[in-house]
Amino acid sequence: MLRRITYYLLSVVFVAGMVACGGKSHDHLDHDHEHAEETEHHDHDSEEHDHDAKGAHTDEIILSPEKARAAGVKVEEVKPGMFHGVIHTSGKVMSASCDETTVVATISGRVQYKNHVSEGLKVAAGTTLFSITSAGMQLADGDPVQRSRIDYERAERDYTRAKILIKDKIISEKDLAVAKAEYEAAKLTYTSMKRTRSEGGVAVAAPRGGYVKQCLVNGGDYVEAGQPLAIITQNKHLYLRAEVSERHFGEVNKIRCAKFRTSYSNRLYDITDMGGHIQSYGRSAEVNNSYIPVIFEFNNTGDVVQGSYAEIYLITQDRPNVITLPLTALTEEQGIHFVYIQIDAEGYRKQEVTLGESDGERVEILTGVKQGDRVVTKGAMQVRLASASNAIPAHNHNH
Repeated sequence: MLRRITYYLLSVVFVAGMVACGGKSHDHLDHDHEHAEETEHHDHDSEEHDHDAKGAHTDEIILSPEKARAAGVKVEEVKPGMFHGVIHTSGKVMSASCDETTVVATISGRVQYKNHVSEGLKVAAGTTLFSITSAGMQLADGDPVQRSRIDYERAERDYTRAKILIKDKIISEKDLAVAKAEYEAAKLTYTSMKRTRSEGGVAVAAPRGGYVKQCLVNGGDYVEAGQPLAIITQNKHLYLRAEVSERHFGEVNKIRCAKFRTSYSNRLYDITDMGGHIQSYGRSAEVNNSYIPVIFEFNNTGDVVQGSYAEIYLITQDRPNVITLPLTALTEEQGIHFVYIQIDAEGYRKQEVTLGESDGERVEILTGVKQGDRVVTKGAMQVRLASASNAIPAHNHNH
């Protein structure tokens, strides 16, 4: 009986102790939970503060001076200066007429190529290009060489007889002079024919050196005496023909020089640097279109291909106090143009700009920059790439 009472009392004490301990543990856990929520709330406020602080500078692009130098970034201070009016158009490079010579047939007959004549071939003066033969052909006047020999022999006999008759005063001095002239002309023709005569026919040579621009006949074609066979150009001088819209007619007489870029190269050529000048310009639009031709002549530097199409910038009158930048300063996104302005040693800002006229090298800036701004003129693409790497990802909470 005593043992049961002792066991009961011990059980009561144990249960009371567990109850007391359990309550204390629950209070402690509640305190820890409140502390954790307070800490999380504090961390969340700190994160929002940091995000706001960074967000205030998201438009600034950071590029260290060392990286900028390595990327070839160059900066130019904006200063208004002298620029010029520009008429932007297109046109074509042509060979100058003074540089061209036409090779013509000296006799009638079938033409054959010599020396593998082809367009672009470089030839020296006197180089045989074609051979013309009348062999096997029924020509009305017979073989030209034989005919010239017969004419020469007849004229020689007439002149010899005239010299005898003049002694007896049977003919006049005038008749003697006519006979002499006919003899010398026939001799010159025959000598020329004989010199150019070969087994393949009469040779036709290049009258001067240059390049074969165009072959006008094919091998085996029949040609008449005097018919053009080929065109040779020396390619020393070229023409630039610009097609100007008639709406610019009032500005045509103000054009003083031109810059152009060919269809096969990004190089910008300046007519002035090539010893060129304006040759002529039309006073009215052409019949079949509404464009006015403007012709420039310039020296061929050796790397301009005649016949090529060109993008042309016609330079007109000067304009003062114009803000311009090199075309290399521009970047484009969806048809909108931007530049990058340096705001400190390692900070840059993206700026939208409005463009005016361009001469293919520099472009007029209408809005977006002002005097004193420091604009990136080289390496703008590297600054643009740096702006992408500086982008801050969107903040996200996962509870």
